[in-house]
Amino acid sequence: MALSTSSGKSLFPSFLYLLLLVLVSLFTFLVFNQFDYSQSSEADSTAVYAAPDSNFTHVWTAPSDWRMMYLKSEEKELVVYGRELIAHTSEYLGPKGSVKAISNGMNCQNCHLNAGTQPWGNNYFAVQSTYPKFRARSGAIEDQVKRVNDCFERSLNGQALAAESKEMRAILAYIKWLGTDVKKGKSPKGSGIFKLKGLKRAIDPTKGAEVYASKCQSCHQADGSGVLAENGESYTYPPLWGPHSYNHGAGLYRMSNFAGYVKYNMPLGANYEKPQLSDEEAWDLAAYVNSMPRPGKDLSKDWPNIAKKPFDHPFGPYADPFTEEQHKYGPYKPIKAWAEKHK
Repeated sequence: MALSTSSGKSLFPSFLYLLLLVLVSLFTFLVFNQFDYSQSSEADSTAVYAAPDSNFTHVWTAPSDWRMMYLKSEEKELVVYGRELIAHTSEYLGPKGSVKAISNGMNCQNCHLNAGTQPWGNNYFAVQSTYPKFRARSGAIEDQVKRVNDCFERSLNGQALAAESKEMRAILAYIKWLGTDVKKGKSPKGSGIFKLKGLKRAIDPTKGAEVYASKCQSCHQADGSGVLAENGESYTYPPLWGPHSYNHGAGLYRMSNFAGYVKYNMPLGANYEKPQLSDEEAWDLAAYVNSMPRPGKDLSKDWPNIAKKPFDHPFGPYADPFTEEQHKYGPYKPIKAWAEKHK
């Protein structure tokens, strides 16, 4: 029996028209989706998934300030003062310091970024957990007081801070605070300075000068003297060489430390998530800055076992046959290979 309306007209042509409309719509949908899919596939085929570098995920961070509510009032006061001393060292302990004049005008924060909390910004995360410990540089077991005073005497080119002073106790309290929850003997990810892969060639001060001129000079000045703050007591941008900079016994005078430091922290605005320097630029920049004049220091008591000197320690004598020039500028791979063979 044929389908019909109440007026007796057949519904079949209308049904066919509706069916045809549905088929056309379906065909159009499939064609356009196939086109979009092919376009999408073509675009995606060149975008290979890159897993995030595990070196830069789940890095350690400083404890939040709200947790200080659980500290005793005296301890909290010391922690807060310690942070202030790290951030504004010169105002308290610089040439015009309100407490004592024992340093060169730089702040601890100039080398230990964000008051020692920046991942791979030469932070303090692992100090409390790893000290006291044996250090080959002194040939002795060192505690936190010795470690802090090394910075005063080398990086700040100054004098040691009395162990019993309020300032030393405050700095130690702050360092302890930053190490909250770090297990004894452990160094959490992001601690200290990133270990940058070495170059196959010697690092080049001439190339480093070009990097400095284009990416560093605007803050640290052409003569490396930095920029003093308005109060004249500290530096907005610290001196990288010259009489008011770190001396050649400082940790950043080692090329590997300087290169790893600037790679993930400099120029201003860079960090481990958004680096602005290539590895080569970082190494060559280290060669340039650490070739410039700076204060000296008596290092005759450093490295009593000369076989323990690091590959980039630029002052002999050495247990290996390589020159001071190669220890300073590389290539470093032969030095490392020799040390490994003669363990």
